[in-house]
Amino acid sequence: MKKTICLSFLLLINISAFAQEIINSIPLELKKSSTVFQIANPKKNAVTLFVRDSVKIKAIYLNEKMQITDSITAKRPNIKTYTNIIGYNSSNGNTRLFWSSNNYETIFSQVFNPNSRESLLKECKLVLKNEKVIQKFSQDENFYILTVVEDSDIFKLYVFNSDGNYTEKKITTEGFHFFTLDYKKSDLYTAFSESLLPFEAPFSLQNINVENQTSLIDAAKKRKCYLNDKQLVITLDTNIDFTQVILIDLQSFTATEKMIKKQYLVGDRKFLNSNSFYFDNKLYQLKTSSGIIYFTIKDLEDNVLKEYFANSTKPIGFKNSEFFEQGGSLRGKRTLASSPLFILKANSLSLGLSCYKTGENTFITFGGVSELKQSADLTTINEFGLTEDIVFSTSMEDFTSSSNRRVVKTEGLFDSPGNRIKGKLLPLASDKISSFFDKNVTISSQILFKLDDYYLGYYDNKTKEYIFRKFAD
Repeated sequence: MKKTICLSFLLLINISAFAQEIINSIPLELKKSSTVFQIANPKKNAVTLFVRDSVKIKAIYLNEKMQITDSITAKRPNIKTYTNIIGYNSSNGNTRLFWSSNNYETIFSQVFNPNSRESLLKECKLVLKNEKVIQKFSQDENFYILTVVEDSDIFKLYVFNSDGNYTEKKITTEGFHFFTLDYKKSDLYTAFSESLLPFEAPFSLQNINVENQTSLIDAAKKRKCYLNDKQLVITLDTNIDFTQVILIDLQSFTATEKMIKKQYLVGDRKFLNSNSFYFDNKLYQLKTSSGIIYFTIKDLEDNVLKEYFANSTKPIGFKNSEFFEQGGSLRGKRTLASSPLFILKANSLSLGLSCYKTGENTFITFGGVSELKQSADLTTINEFGLTEDIVFSTSMEDFTSSSNRRVVKTEGLFDSPGNRIKGKLLPLASDKISSFFDKNVTISSQILFKLDDYYLGYYDNKTKEYIFRKFAD
């Protein structure tokens, strides 16, 4: 009898740990041409759901209970000219969407005003002379387009305000230390023009929002940026010996450089691997060979705050979980037997680590990711031309073990100084979302965003409803 009660109690705990709450469902009929995205406002604990098709776009305003408070329907811009929504800004309760032509030279902004119930339009020309767009991002009243100028050490930043007008800012990196993949001195433009395929395309810069949990798919990119208050932080990890950090002040529009060394490892450079993650004004670095791993925490003055090391005779002591492998040709998830096997497999993939704040502590994922095993990414958002600023995650494949990428990983929990905290890890929202996706493979038109907790929205084709579920860490 005691055993039965104990087992039942454990079962309830397990169910509770991975439970998710249905918050609400709203009536919504989607056409085949319809796409769905959202803009979340954590400060007001509200979200605007946008539904667009080939003719119109609808803004649906939702409160913290995912109940409809208002909606506005407007005609969308010329579909032949304006193919993508590239970003947004918000001011005084109004949301301005920015549509773009394929070459970014024509920008069309569309304001949704819930008070006047109007949709105001404005068009502007953007002269991108010998420039390549590398990222777009939004912060409060501003929307930014960041470019690099051909054969130069110059960034250009186009800053769109709440009225839809833009100013052009030139930011020089003259004197910075740029090198090619074969360690020849180069310039800023070359640093972004080099191809890191099959995992990373030329002129790409992964945008990271540290308020959300970052998947290894994003964290394993060698060129990343982090928007931090009035500062844009760019990290380049194409060099095995150091992380190049570029700090752009978004008020003075000036740039400074920090060169943060990586741990030295003996061996053929072609078989070494490294990456970093910028978090809480510190740089978390990972470097591996086929049999050695270093995890180092540094400040931006290149001072070591904490360092961990493991090899074939010294097991990894900075983890709180098993070593896992999943995705690709594997069915489900399997456990790797040892530290040496994990190090060997992670080193052979695109290496990465990601940090996420849980209470006063930092949850860190370490591992490696393969390239996508099919030509068409399983994204639910980027195929529609949306930027990562609008959404929580770039791809729903981040949350399913049946992903067409192979992933090896382990996880650890650390305090602020970087000391590992012993004990078993509690399930995070991402674990619960992964479990949900593994069991619900037919849902469509998904969105994922964070307010007080994480919210998943998806379409039910049978009931013609859009359903919202809540997941908590």
